[in-house]
Amino acid sequence: MANDTRGTVLIIEPNFTGHRWRYAEWAAAAYAEAGYPCVIVTDPANADHSLSQRIAREKRPELDIQFVAPLAHGGKGFAKVSYVRFFRDFKHAFDIASRGRRVSLVVVPYVDYFFYALPFTGSPFGATPWVGITMRANFHHAKVGVKAPREPLVNGVKAQLFRRAIRVPGLKTLLTIDPTLTEWCAGKPGQRDRYQASRGAAVQYLADPFPDAKATEPAIARQRLGLGAGKHVLVYGAITERKGIQELATALAQRQGMDKPTLVVAGAQDDDIRAFFGSANTLSPPPVFMDRFITAEEELDLFSACDVVWLGYKGHYGMSGVLVQAYRFGKPVVATADGLIGWFCRTGELGPVVEDLSVASINRALDQVFEPAKQTADKQPHLLERNTLSEFKQTLRQAIA
Repeated sequence: MANDTRGTVLIIEPNFTGHRWRYAEWAAAAYAEAGYPCVIVTDPANADHSLSQRIAREKRPELDIQFVAPLAHGGKGFAKVSYVRFFRDFKHAFDIASRGRRVSLVVVPYVDYFFYALPFTGSPFGATPWVGITMRANFHHAKVGVKAPREPLVNGVKAQLFRRAIRVPGLKTLLTIDPTLTEWCAGKPGQRDRYQASRGAAVQYLADPFPDAKATEPAIARQRLGLGAGKHVLVYGAITERKGIQELATALAQRQGMDKPTLVVAGAQDDDIRAFFGSANTLSPPPVFMDRFITAEEELDLFSACDVVWLGYKGHYGMSGVLVQAYRFGKPVVATADGLIGWFCRTGELGPVVEDLSVASINRALDQVFEPAKQTADKQPHLLERNTLSEFKQTLRQAIA
């Protein structure tokens, strides 16, 4: 129940694609449970989204939604810079949504829209305190052992902008789903690019959550999904060539022997992937396609039914919610060595890591996954153990303590 004596928390997220709508929903739940009335502020284009319709239908006193159209930007001057356009849109959304309300806090579930503009613009929310979540900061990766493209000039500039942005008045806490960013911020005594926490907002780790859920019996999940017998390899999410799915399909087509798993592709495909599979019908057993939005119930069944989750992505250096889901369901992964996926999987305890996407490397990794499990000593809890919804909510609430 919302406390009328507390000001409103505005959660501003214009884009409801991917996991962004879930972050907005979970942030609202975190603060509503703490007694704050919450309003999710988003683009009118999201009026038909399931979250928008549910909020409107339930009419809960502690949670509302407000639609604010973005500004019409010209194509001249600073409007050519996306960071500036988003800054102006967020300022506009705040100005509209805060009218007639006493706003105590603003939450930005994806601050990367405008973060690097902050040293030049200041806060888009005036004197109102706010919390931002960064998901794309990667300038520090070379300093902390994450495998990523080396761009010393670009990364050096972004590091300087980061230091200045974190000192913008109003920003109370910057949360990051990348634990290596907090490691970089802590730095080492005497390190040149050490971040000085005393001169800016706190930078804290926010474990990318997966809702608490229990796996279904695999045989029952397979029956509901219409899957056959044998092993199944899951590729999940927005299906583009960056998933490495073409290389995986090529490797499966050349796999020798009887151990040939079924490829399960769950998520909306782009045109290039549809064309690829339309002209490359060489897989046996035939792949299973769910080329559409996947419901929460289907998601649970997919991760329960499949034997291994594919994470051999290309050019993806950030965190992966699919990795968290695989961990929660106890499913091994075949993972890229790049980015945060490679960093989380570097010990091999979550599954084999592939240094390249050659046929030999992929099939060697699959052989390793399908080997009979060996008895091992009790393992220490993995960092991904913290990636729960309850931990997520607690961290958000602690960010304003």
